[in-house]
Amino acid sequence: MASRAGGPPREMHLLNRTDRPTPLPGEADVKYLDGDFRVIRPGAFVRCAVTGAEIPLEELRYWSVDLQEAYISPEAVMQRHAATYTQKK
Repeated sequence: MASRAGGPPREMHLLNRTDRPTPLPGEADVKYLDGDFRVIRPGAFVRCAVTGAEIPLEELRYWSVDLQEAYISPEAVMQRHAATYTQKK
């Protein structure tokens, strides 16, 4: 590292692109959009609407825009849609 005239070397702190700040603890409030979601209130996770399991935001892959719900797996999506379909009949 280059030093200033007569002074100690200066440290340089750089963040890698993969360095992310630690999310705030607790449940996030999320607006589910087509193909994406927007975090309204920061948090570490959302809850599955079917199982109640915590889903870390970085692992969130399944949700319903119409129902504004998150799901932990494709099976949970199918369970919710089966319940919705049965109620409409």
